Amino acid sequence: MSKHLRLSYLLHFLKRYLLATYLGLSMPFREAYTHRYLLFLLIKRDIITRTSGTLLGDAWLLFQPALQIVGFWFLLGIVLSIKFPGHVPFINYFLVSILPWLFISEITMRSLTVLSEFGGLYQRAVFPIVILPLFPLLLTTSLYALIMSITVGLLEGASVIILGLSTILLLAIWLIPFCYFLAIIGLFLKDLAQFFPFLITVTLYLTPILYMPSLMPESIQWILLINPIADVMALIHTSLQDLPWTWGNLLRPLGLWLIFLGPTWILFRRAEPHVREML
Repeated sequence: MSKHLRLSYLLHFLKRYLLATYLGLSMPFREAYTHRYLLFLLIKRDIITRTSGTLLGDAWLLFQPALQIVGFWFLLGIVLSIKFPGHVPFINYFLVSILPWLFISEITMRSLTVLSEFGGLYQRAVFPIVILPLFPLLLTTSLYALIMSITVGLLEGASVIILGLSTILLLAIWLIPFCYFLAIIGLFLKDLAQFFPFLITVTLYLTPILYMPSLMPESIQWILLINPIADVMALIHTSLQDLPWTWGNLLRPLGLWLIFLGPTWILFRRAEPHVREML
């Protein structure tokens, strides 16, 4: 193969890849806007289903993570009184970490089963399946954006409330390709839903949430380099608590996001005609 032909193939591949990446970013927003009323009805239906018959109703959606925060604060801040070196108290560091972590874990867990969960809708009628991976993302983002804003406002001051809100919104955009990927993989490999909670737990321990990155043993520091969630946490802490960061913390999750955007969108669209067959 001549050098000119190889260059032509490379340019053609890059053109198609860039187009797929653009579609992977723009089309979920377009689909969400086109079917915004349907998404609203799905979210409303889910909230009613989860809180029906309770005294506090919809408020439980906020109270559940809020009670988790109070529990963590009491155990780690009052009972154990864990302290960190430096200007950031341990409980502040932990709570600023654990909320994005709960946000990520809730979205990814729900994404794995969302196509099976709503199978009854698109088996009986024409339904825009493409919006289903966005459903857990939009529902969870609306809840955690408020909770994160309130929490960082109480811990770090009112000046960082906007940064706390922006953290959840940017994290939601970063999670879009992974939601589509997990939705398809979870439908075709149902065993993954049984293994995934274990994977989430292991990742929690390997992410600097209960400890600072510098406290991880030097022999396994390399784990932080291959754990994109560790980089995300570093960026969150530097924006909200002025802790150190490196360019690698930004470039690694950004590169992973750009790599996944196009292929996951193409994978989902090509698998979409076969989704009904898997139910």
